[in-house]
Amino acid sequence: MPGTKNTAGSPWKTAILAGMASYLDAAALVTSGIAIGVYYAGPLQLGAGVIGSLLGLQTLAFAVGALFGGRLGDRFGRKRVFTLSLVLYAVGVLLLLVATGPALLYAGVLATGLAIGADLPVSLALVNETAPAGRKGTMVVFSGVLWLAGIVAVLVLSSFTAVQGMPGGRILFAHLLVVAVVVLLLRLSLSESAEWAAARREAAMQTKARSGAIEFSRIRDLFRAPTVYALLATGLYYTTWNLGANTLGQFGTFLWTALAKGEVAQFSQLTLVGLPVGFAAGLLFMRVVDKPSRHAWFAAGSGLIVLAWALPAVLGPSKFTLVAVMLFSGLGNSFAGEAVFKVWSQELFPTLLRATAQGITMAFTRAVAGLAALGTPAFALGHTRLMFGTLFGLALAAAAIGLIWVPRLPTAPHPEPTAPKTAATGTPRETTV
Repeated sequence: MPGTKNTAGSPWKTAILAGMASYLDAAALVTSGIAIGVYYAGPLQLGAGVIGSLLGLQTLAFAVGALFGGRLGDRFGRKRVFTLSLVLYAVGVLLLLVATGPALLYAGVLATGLAIGADLPVSLALVNETAPAGRKGTMVVFSGVLWLAGIVAVLVLSSFTAVQGMPGGRILFAHLLVVAVVVLLLRLSLSESAEWAAARREAAMQTKARSGAIEFSRIRDLFRAPTVYALLATGLYYTTWNLGANTLGQFGTFLWTALAKGEVAQFSQLTLVGLPVGFAAGLLFMRVVDKPSRHAWFAAGSGLIVLAWALPAVLGPSKFTLVAVMLFSGLGNSFAGEAVFKVWSQELFPTLLRATAQGITMAFTRAVAGLAALGTPAFALGHTRLMFGTLFGLALAAAAIGLIWVPRLPTAPHPEPTAPKTAATGTPRETTV
């Protein structure tokens, strides 16, 4: 298939340009919250209900985009889907940039949510398939560093601009538009995944992979052993971990002001202080993720996340315990959580179901988070200890899934036969798919 050959120097180029999906995802969510929830609210007379529905629609659109985008990426190729999704993203951001009323805002959040949802699972699959052996986890984890960079860029931009109201929101959306267009133009130079093209040819000829395992390509194969166990494990892990992370991300300011009686500016400053720690830890994890020591780092990260949510559950919410949640979970998430979920999602699924599986697990996780968010404020105020106890229990469940279940799952068939390895440690294992 033409245009599928990867050059020796291309893996990091692909990792950066495809990984920018994570940057654009984080930047879009933070920008929408600030611009629509603050800067646009007054001039456009947006009530709390409208703001909530706009941001909720964006989250649900992400789920739909991931569900269908992942499958389309497995059927028609990585490059075609992530190119079209980025075009849609740019159009959506442009609508948000020029919006003068709710109609364009709804269209804009719908387009951006669908686009970034479709882009993420396909782009991560391309990064994994382009990376050389022994560096695949490193390059996938790098997308998490870019995700943090997206948050920092928006927070810094909003902190240093004195422009308020509609012009302030338009500046933030203009940043997204410029980055999206630049990335889109640079992505045009990327090649299609050679691994995907080879697997597609084998599936078309109905042959067996050289490893002796069938190279699954039909979606029904995702729901039979052994891939169904990987789908359940990664989906349940990501969902149980993400409910805590999403609560802190969406409602951290609310919890800080309503339960700990803190100030908004104080919380923002603490958030910015913790981000460099996340960057440093993310870079450290990139150095160990492809080594057998990954499991030990994951265990440490999981322990920090469990400890983080145990503190407010036992001691109650206060400035001390909420700061501890931010710092401990922020550090732990560098070695567990979404970072390792993305790596597992590349290792546990065959090539032609890889993006589909990620799309399903991402869609399910975002949908559950969106539904949970509807009742979070009332739950936090009316049943505070129970809410934090629930988040502690979910963190504990996520740790158990990652430490006990995932290491027992075999890795997926690969076009280049290698000894099967466990997903958690990367060490050889005597098992076949």
